[in-house]
Amino acid sequence: MKAKGISKLKTAAVAALSLLVLTACSSNAATKTQETAALKSANDSKSAQADTDLVIPVSDISEKVSFYPVEADGTKMEVLAVKAPDGTIRTAFNTCQVCYDSGRGYYKQDGNELVCQNCGNRFPMSRVEVEAGGCNPWPIFDQNKTVTDESITISSDFLKESKQIFANWKKTY
Repeated sequence: MKAKGISKLKTAAVAALSLLVLTACSSNAATKTQETAALKSANDSKSAQADTDLVIPVSDISEKVSFYPVEADGTKMEVLAVKAPDGTIRTAFNTCQVCYDSGRGYYKQDGNELVCQNCGNRFPMSRVEVEAGGCNPWPIFDQNKTVTDESITISSDFLKESKQIFANWKKTY
């Protein structure tokens, strides 16, 4: 009789523990769902701006590259901004100066480098906006933007002048 009581007690304990684990998992899943929704909402706030100046808050820029979609005269474009290892803020168009016309000449971050999705060239963050020409992100130099302590502004006129480099951008072949 005593063994039967202990067995029932063990079964009840296992059931209670299972319920506790399931509750914790459900709570964790709900939290993850809320976090995912918040992140999606934050990313949606970076939706493409059409035919306006692109204003990038300096407070948003970190060592992790940020991509800012923008549209100029119906052409979808993207600007990237990153804090280089020396602490300076760098900007460039997210298209490769050599591979831009391929449809796949854009960059993704891998560690402290940007990788061209067409040719695979790896480009260190410290070289963004430093080099022009070659297989690297198309730089946006100081004369093409206005920088303050709070923001970086790239004019609509300059974006429109640059739209031809995005004519085949991110096209699927």
